[in-house]
Amino acid sequence: MRARIRTDFPRRVREIEHTWIALSDGCRLAARIWLPDDAEADPVPAVLEYLPYRKNDGTVARDAKRQPYLAGFGYAAVRVDMRGTGESDGFLEDEYTEREQKDALEVIAWLAEQPWCTGAVGMWGISWGGFNALQVAAHRPPALKTIMTLCAADDRYADDVHYRGGCVLALDMLHWASSMLTWMARPPDPRLEADGWREKWLERLERVSPWIEPWLTHQRRDEYWKAGSVCEDYSAIECPVYAVGGFADGYTNAVPALLAGLSVPRKGLIGPWAHAFPDDASPGPSIGFLQECVRWFDHWLKGVENGVMDEPMLRVWMQDSVEPQPAYEVRPGRWVAEPSWPSPHVEAQQWELPGEGERSLRAVQSTGTEAGAWTAEGQSADLAGDQRPDDALSITYDFEPLAEPLEILGLPSVVLDLAVDRPQAFVCVRLCEVFPDGTSALVTRGLLNLAHRASHEEPSALEPGTHYQVSVPLDVAAHSFPAGHRLRIAVSPAYWPWAWPSPEEVTLTVFGGRLELPARALRAEDEELAAFGEPEHSPALKIEETEAGPQGRTIRRELATGLVEQIFDWDLGGSSRLVAIDLETSDSSHTVYSILERGPLSAAVRFRATSGMGRGDWSMRSEVTSSMTSDRHSFHVETRLEVHEGDERIFSREWKFAIPRDHV
Repeated sequence: MRARIRTDFPRRVREIEHTWIALSDGCRLAARIWLPDDAEADPVPAVLEYLPYRKNDGTVARDAKRQPYLAGFGYAAVRVDMRGTGESDGFLEDEYTEREQKDALEVIAWLAEQPWCTGAVGMWGISWGGFNALQVAAHRPPALKTIMTLCAADDRYADDVHYRGGCVLALDMLHWASSMLTWMARPPDPRLEADGWREKWLERLERVSPWIEPWLTHQRRDEYWKAGSVCEDYSAIECPVYAVGGFADGYTNAVPALLAGLSVPRKGLIGPWAHAFPDDASPGPSIGFLQECVRWFDHWLKGVENGVMDEPMLRVWMQDSVEPQPAYEVRPGRWVAEPSWPSPHVEAQQWELPGEGERSLRAVQSTGTEAGAWTAEGQSADLAGDQRPDDALSITYDFEPLAEPLEILGLPSVVLDLAVDRPQAFVCVRLCEVFPDGTSALVTRGLLNLAHRASHEEPSALEPGTHYQVSVPLDVAAHSFPAGHRLRIAVSPAYWPWAWPSPEEVTLTVFGGRLELPARALRAEDEELAAFGEPEHSPALKIEETEAGPQGRTIRRELATGLVEQIFDWDLGGSSRLVAIDLETSDSSHTVYSILERGPLSAAVRFRATSGMGRGDWSMRSEVTSSMTSDRHSFHVETRLEVHEGDERIFSREWKFAIPRDHV
């Protein structure tokens, strides 16, 4: 649903396009601020979004839709580029560092002291901004009164782009590290910093490096990952939290985890959405999310009694049964709610896996062609397709057709009694809905490195042939199964390109097990839920598209060799011109995931991306090519960065890493 453009606001808004926030060590952070015209005379609370994604030309289009909207309701909406990004001074060394968080504390203190601010500050953000809102809240800065966190995680090891269930997330590990390298190579905008911008740029380039090296070095849930994981101590967060996620996104498990773990006032919202704001998301329906943000901030930053905390703690889009498609404009379903989480209205049911006797399967490495993206972006082929091709390469357990409808809400799990014939192995477990015509639709899934069966911190070696009982957690789901449909559990020892393959072909034997389901009873109260408003935005930025970028997901198979390639083209906007600042900007991203059906050591990820900007007769572009492969003992990563200014190559560097595989 296209958002309504709103131009009438209670407060008239002015914009400070670029200003500096000076930190105690002399570093300056670049900020953009939208605030009411009369805020100096009638101060307002401040709401901070704190990101590395370049306020001037990176998030500028999405900011224009939302930041002035918030300001129009009596807030100073503040968008700050983190140290070493955009126009800000310094250097960004990695994700979610202690330095990043300490800088944020200084920014919040600065905001609270401004003459146009009441002294009350909130934070909001999606993805990186959702992560650091949680992390900063755990420091308890006095001025920070509340946060809204979207598409983020409370556990950096378990629920981010690096590892899933102790398995290397091949889909995103190299892709994300290389994408950040591409963007980090962009310079400050010369228009905003006429003196010194080029020296700052060249200094950054000399220090830049691919972040995949520390990510792959830390293959267990050690102190590296615990830092910034707020699940380590939920009690550290003392301000109210609104957590938001979407079922097509990879970060939604944090919503129920935060509701269960926190003791502060809190709310949760999960829609059908991908990795996007709920006011402009796919699959729909989109909602009036900015109105919801205003209600939340009005209550916690202004003390307005608007009933926002009288509503249920958790609101969820209960997804209807629908045939699988690579994308949906709208995902059928309805809103349901729970007064608390865990909910007294959700019953844990145990379903013994049907059938008797052991069942064995040798891994086919191309299993996973229908997996879709881990972090769907609402693009043309993000979502999981009909699961039958992957089901055929898995051990499957089909339950009897349902005699009556069944709804689930929560995190299912599957307990398996199993054995493997190799010392390193993992399992992928999928819960699917099977239609009467045989169509198999993915409901939820989970991965588990079997060496991590008891702990991600202290793995236990596998003994080939030994029987183990393991519990595989599946991602949070809300799904309505109609009568006559079946539930299917599918188990496989391969799932490419989500999980990096085991170093040897694995034969998995399953002796039995059970499905643990969070069954939810129908509740009349769901019919009484107030409807969300229609999506609204402030006026969009004027952008001229000069060249559309490719997007989509393609599968290529060589019958003679057994080579299977999955090709992802991420739509990053192609090439366009930001009219107001006369800036040309461009981005492209292309990743190929290849594997031989009987060759786990053939797995390879090849990445290529470009990012550029220009104005008048000046231009630059960064180009990154990278690859990731493995042998029995190590992961091998090669990355090359080239930066061009006009037709001249001004920077070039290559990195090669051999990082030992964790063999426990």
